Amino acid sequence: MPQQRPVVIGADIGTQGVRVMAVNDQGELLSSHAVAFSIEGSREEQSPAGWWDDLLACLARLTGDLNRLVLKPEVKAISVTSTSGTMIALDARYEPVSPALMYSDPRSFREAQRCKAAAERAGLTGYTAFNASSGLPKMLWFREHDPAAAERIALWAHAADYVIGKLSGVWGVTDYSNCLKTGYDLGHHQWPGYVTGELGIPASWLPKVVPPGTVLGSVTPEVAEATGLPRSVLVVTGMTDGCASQIASGAIRPGEWSTTIGTTLVVKGVTREPIADPLGRLYNHKHPQGYWMPGGASNTGGDWISRDYVGADLAALNREAAKLAPTPWISYPLQQQGERFPFVAAQARGFDHAGLTDVERFASRMEGVAYLERLTYDMIESLSGEPVTAVYTAGGASASAVWLGIRSSVLRRPIRKMRHVEGAVGAAVLAASGTLFSNLEEAGAAMIAPEQLIEPWDAPVCDKYDDNYRRFVEQLRALGYLAGESESEPA
Repeated sequence: MPQQRPVVIGADIGTQGVRVMAVNDQGELLSSHAVAFSIEGSREEQSPAGWWDDLLACLARLTGDLNRLVLKPEVKAISVTSTSGTMIALDARYEPVSPALMYSDPRSFREAQRCKAAAERAGLTGYTAFNASSGLPKMLWFREHDPAAAERIALWAHAADYVIGKLSGVWGVTDYSNCLKTGYDLGHHQWPGYVTGELGIPASWLPKVVPPGTVLGSVTPEVAEATGLPRSVLVVTGMTDGCASQIASGAIRPGEWSTTIGTTLVVKGVTREPIADPLGRLYNHKHPQGYWMPGGASNTGGDWISRDYVGADLAALNREAAKLAPTPWISYPLQQQGERFPFVAAQARGFDHAGLTDVERFASRMEGVAYLERLTYDMIESLSGEPVTAVYTAGGASASAVWLGIRSSVLRRPIRKMRHVEGAVGAAVLAASGTLFSNLEEAGAAMIAPEQLIEPWDAPVCDKYDDNYRRFVEQLRALGYLAGESESEPA
């Protein structure tokens, strides 16, 4: 059996299922279990009780694994990540008043407009970009659409808060990241007056806010009995799934950033000061150590692969694309109308060079996403005044060695790929940050293991990509997509 080392557990409550992962203090993965929810997934509502039953089952299997694989496993702590903006109304016994209102529930779009207007009238410098996926509008929507049920509400909880409450028996507490889109003012550490004043949300409904990684207590006797976990296991406040994935990617210290390319391109990083973006492309989470975690998401990413290359041999396409790179063609593979990051242009549409073969278009689109990534980091450095010192990568695009090479060459930076980038691993590192280590930076340095370092290709290739990047920016500007933007000129 492996040498006994302290173990932490991360749980990720996703839209379609739950995943739990156990790692030791050196970041070695000991066990992982995932299950699709036994409840029917819904875009608008789900049953928190269903989440809980499936989580307990996963934790029981995980505990069984640890007892078989590790001699006297020392399970120290557990933390939870889940979707940002998913909200649950609780009664005085902390039982759900109704199903959870999912982050993807679009019904509160009018309330989101009210929240945005109220925040802007209050003159806040924090988060004001409320939309239907935000938590605060869902609270308003529920109160106005089911007033009888609203009379029974004692507390609102984010999805992670609910699960952490069930694990620990401690209720009415949330963390910096989950509360951002519920209106909390991270700059002044308070619920702003417009929430309880103009919007009329009772103060009693609002949780106390603490840093992610705060120890709340230990698991309840009921949890210990159902899962086999020791009663001594500490329960630690969590983070949103996006922030937990950022931690797992390795971007934890100031200057470190992560790019996730899945359906869309998502960029998140760490700065010493919040980034003030007058166009609202970036918003700022708060780091457990007092730094800031700015981020933004594009409408462009890797969705063009699943749309235009269904059934294609992607390995063969990558091999052929490698022979073409750097290509002379400029593509911007936006698959819908409108862009939000790293520029805002409601009229934006994607484009390809005319007459390309499937392979040529595949290669040029990979490059187009890389140019968009470079534009993002140029914009971030211009707005923040803080250098980007390291770029980490996650998401499906990271499986392509060719795409990684293109991106590194376009950025003229090494790209770091970590071994485990799941949100549950980020939650486990967070669980360790205040129990096995003194802070998140120490936990990340010890537990997040690099798998690969991707270096830029040779200088002539990078020079060619510099020229192509300038052409990319010029074409966006000629189309009017960069009008009024504050991105720096390409060097």
